[in-house]
Amino acid sequence: MSTFRKLTLAVAVTAALSGCATSNNPRDPFEGYNRAMFTFNDKVDEVALKPAATVYKNVTPSFVQVGVSNFFGNLSDVWTAANNLLQGKVGDGMSDVMRVALNSTFGLLGVLDIASEAGLQKHNEDFGQTLGLWGVPSGPYVVLPVLGPSTVRDTAGLPVDIAGDPWRQKRPDHVRNVGTVVRVVDKRASLLDASTLLEDAALDRYEFVRDGWMQRRNSQVYDGEDGPKGKEKKAELEDEAPVAPQAIIPEPAEKTTSL
Repeated sequence: MSTFRKLTLAVAVTAALSGCATSNNPRDPFEGYNRAMFTFNDKVDEVALKPAATVYKNVTPSFVQVGVSNFFGNLSDVWTAANNLLQGKVGDGMSDVMRVALNSTFGLLGVLDIASEAGLQKHNEDFGQTLGLWGVPSGPYVVLPVLGPSTVRDTAGLPVDIAGDPWRQKRPDHVRNVGTVVRVVDKRASLLDASTLLEDAALDRYEFVRDGWMQRRNSQVYDGEDGPKGKEKKAELEDEAPVAPQAIIPEPAEKTTSL
């Protein structure tokens, strides 16, 4: 079964199960299902991903880890450039194109991040963010099998993100599959310290992850409060906010002097 079909099946199962598990939280109406999937993902991470990432981080030389991260980061810049252009951010999109061109040539296929040293900022855009800019509402919070936190909008955009990943075109298949595993393990290794801090700090890890992820995702979609999309969204919210009636303050009486 192809990755696309597996993802489609997972999304379908998610939608079916989520209809049976509701809560009073308007942002997270499928909390019952989401908590169960969160626990399942935690167990997968505990028995597979985290141990593999720990070994990878301890055994692999740091310069190799940096090279692997840079290589796959360069590939992700291709899809980021496409999404920036789809969002109308031509300047950022062309900057991403220049990043790919520079890193793919002088950076030895992206192993060296020459573009960042040259002052070209790295962006991270996906099709879910593009849909958000186009006005598609996020919909409820959903925890996907293995993939983790998402929303209905981002889940709908996942097949497009997968199709837009240049690594999907890599042949032969066994090389692509090995590279995909290395990519996932490398990404998990970069989050080891953060996950340890989360385990120590959070009383309800599910709520902590959900609230933090949704806040960060909203910032990504609207480019933060200071970005162009953030300012536009903030203006919309201000226009929609009810105007409180102003208190009527009497004018101070004029002073009179008696003769």
